[in-house]
Amino acid sequence: MTYATSNPPIKVTNGVGSAQELWMYASTDVHTTVAGADYFSNGHALGMKVNDVVLVTKTSATIGSTLHTVTAVTTDGAATVSSAILA
Repeated sequence: MTYATSNPPIKVTNGVGSAQELWMYASTDVHTTVAGADYFSNGHALGMKVNDVVLVTKTSATIGSTLHTVTAVTTDGAATVSSAILA
């Protein structure tokens, strides 16, 4: 599947100053898809920053969660996250 802006990640903590923020995202996509380049097409608009942490929960078939880090936010506004750490 592809990311839908109608199902965005939700910021659950606000960082103080330049501190990391924590995001939660639920999707039927597998963690390798979520870790694809520019997956979160509106990441900048949502406020995602490099080094923010994203907890991704897969909501179909094999249910599980993975932990990712935002590694890039492009000038056109898309955010990329790291490969998953299985949790």
